[in-house]
Amino acid sequence: MTLSEKTKVLIVVMTYPHPSPRHLELVCTAGITESLEWVRLYPVDYRYLPATQQFKKYQWIEVSLGERGAGNDNRKESRRPDLDSIRLMGAPLSTRNGWEERRVLIDALPCQTVNQLKAAFDMDKTSLGVVRPTRVLDLEVRPAESTEWKPEWKALFEQKRLFGPSQKDLAKIPFTFHYVFECEDSEQPHVAMCEDWELGVLFLKERRRLGSDEAAADNVRKKFLTEFCDPSRDTRFFMGTFFPYNTWLVLGVFWPPRKSKSLFD
Repeated sequence: MTLSEKTKVLIVVMTYPHPSPRHLELVCTAGITESLEWVRLYPVDYRYLPATQQFKKYQWIEVSLGERGAGNDNRKESRRPDLDSIRLMGAPLSTRNGWEERRVLIDALPCQTVNQLKAAFDMDKTSLGVVRPTRVLDLEVRPAESTEWKPEWKALFEQKRLFGPSQKDLAKIPFTFHYVFECEDSEQPHVAMCEDWELGVLFLKERRRLGSDEAAADNVRKKFLTEFCDPSRDTRFFMGTFFPYNTWLVLGVFWPPRKSKSLFD
């Protein structure tokens, strides 16, 4: 595929931003093409894109995809996008009628277990997939190693650039959130950090409203565990690897209402 060719991608994954000296900041962004193939767009400095190019989750975009990966990123789905080529295509898919617009696409994606995803990575560097947990046991809230960004990242916010945009403020989330869950072939529960951008946004919103880190974290846990993983929901995790360590993370949660079984099922 040449850079001039455009691909339609439905964005389904956006993680909380991290500072970057080369790209201002990085957001792990991934989606599926019209042929239901996973693609990771990297690097993307989302908040620095023009408003007319700032896509939302479950929104189709057109984008020119360059070479596989960036630098030494050899993961199967990674592509370097031409950010200037991004074009939004209509509104995000709705959640009306039991999330039907979204489900028709996500239901078509194969579900795998964490063990199967790990085996696929070892075989051909597959690094994105969907997991339907058989049981979600917990969302552990752990204090972050530091409440401040690393010194080299913190320095980015303090410097003024002569050319190009200066670094925008970016709050450091003082906790990490880890799903504990089982798959059908689990010998013991899996533990995977959740990096969903919506989780970070919810935490910051609740902290402003409640004035407490602990209370905000508790409300995040209620939302992402009690609501998203309720038995009435057909919960699935969008999972991907964290480069370069290739640890599997929960990058997003898909939680449509569970379909009622008919008398003929």
